[in-house]
Amino acid sequence: MILVLGGDVAREQRAADLAARQGLPVVVSGGSNPEYAHWLFEQRQGLPSHQVQLDYRARDTLSNFTSLVDDLRRARIRHALLVTSSDHMDRALLVGRIVAGSRGIHLTPVAVPCAARCQPEGRRKIWGDGARAALWVVSGRDLRGWAAAHLPPWLAPAGDG
Repeated sequence: MILVLGGDVAREQRAADLAARQGLPVVVSGGSNPEYAHWLFEQRQGLPSHQVQLDYRARDTLSNFTSLVDDLRRARIRHALLVTSSDHMDRALLVGRIVAGSRGIHLTPVAVPCAARCQPEGRRKIWGDGARAALWVVSGRDLRGWAAAHLPPWLAPAGDG
């Protein structure tokens, strides 16, 4: 299957092309508005509606995975192509490999070039979200709010885009 992390319509366009060529199902987590997504996948690419699932539960990169991972496991998904922007891939892959990996789901990166729009993510953001993911696997909860309330500001998790 193809898992698209929302945030840039170029990601959805890349996933639509992949799905049309390879016949794979697509799940878009936190993507563009439903009207655009339906037009892109169904009308422009000609994919049947049952091949594409739009999911708007995610608020950030961690919840892109935590909101879907148990659904994917129940559907017996063992492998997903992870589609996101190249400047977001390191963090998404770290979080995804921790969360999805905890459910036996392997991820293969499919980076979407962002060229001049790229904004490299810092190590603090990448490793902070990796720590949040590991804590979610252990506790079943995102401890970001607790950390912000109980830890000094320099230890609290960095913001997520």
